[in-house]
Amino acid sequence: MSIYDEIEIEDMTYDASLGLYHFPCPCGDRFEIVLDELRDGTTDIAVCPSCSLMIRVIFDVESLPVVELKVAAPSLVSAGVQAATA
Repeated sequence: MSIYDEIEIEDMTYDASLGLYHFPCPCGDRFEIVLDELRDGTTDIAVCPSCSLMIRVIFDVESLPVVELKVAAPSLVSAGVQAATA
């Protein structure tokens, strides 16, 4: 595997809505790596979907963003059932 470059995670941009980091690729697209892959150690290689280039991401697991889990609100159906039985 040939690595184009090594990039510090601080130099990448984090997209919280997609849960991924990205960095400009020389081809005009961007390298991408998913936060979960970094966190669980699956890979530290970001790939460009448009060309064959790859970069190694340099990071500390402790410095990765914390993802907050959102609790779903009770459904209207269950609320209606509770109201109907009251």
